[in-house]
Amino acid sequence: MDEKEKFDSKLVVALTLYIVSLFASNTLGIKLMPFLFGTQLSVAVFSFPVVFLMTDVIGEVYGKKMARRFVLAGFLSILVFLVYSFISGIVPWGERALWAKSSFNQIFGVSARMSIASLVAFGIAEYQDVVAFFFFRKKTGEKKFWLRSNLSNIWSQLLDTSIFMTIAFLGIYPTKVLFLLIIPWWLYKVVMGALYTPLSYLGLRLLRGKSQNANKSI
Repeated sequence: MDEKEKFDSKLVVALTLYIVSLFASNTLGIKLMPFLFGTQLSVAVFSFPVVFLMTDVIGEVYGKKMARRFVLAGFLSILVFLVYSFISGIVPWGERALWAKSSFNQIFGVSARMSIASLVAFGIAEYQDVVAFFFFRKKTGEKKFWLRSNLSNIWSQLLDTSIFMTIAFLGIYPTKVLFLLIIPWWLYKVVMGALYTPLSYLGLRLLRGKSQNANKSI
């Protein structure tokens, strides 16, 4: 296998992990689990931070242009999935599948407002994550990846959470309730992103060559 093939295969694996984590967040995230102080937390907290950390890792190794391509791939994936979901929802049911109708509609019958909220929040927040990461990279140079990754994550996750909650629930919940929804969910995602930082370094090590790793500092 030549160097170009190795390069391409690494990107394919990285993009696969990125898209899978994104879809896991959007589909499995409906499940809530009990958390601290009587709060409830979406299981998407395990997969969604990977999405933002992956663009940081890709940007660090391959540059801003490639990171933006990942964001575009994620955005288009969500958009196409929503189109498929809409088509699947409006076609009639066959008699043999009626046993699954209620469950299918409950899980995949996401309202247009929620779908738009997810798409807009992801597109804006992920793009800003790339911008923020490279802004902090100019300040820190090639060192302290963990710092610029987490700083950009704090900003982008705040944007993602605020935009999604506002578009999805403004007018449904009072402003105070929206605020109480946004802050804890944002903090949960930031903390999980920080806990996943060692995985980012593993990703950097796998994507870079041995010689590159030897020359890079944390």
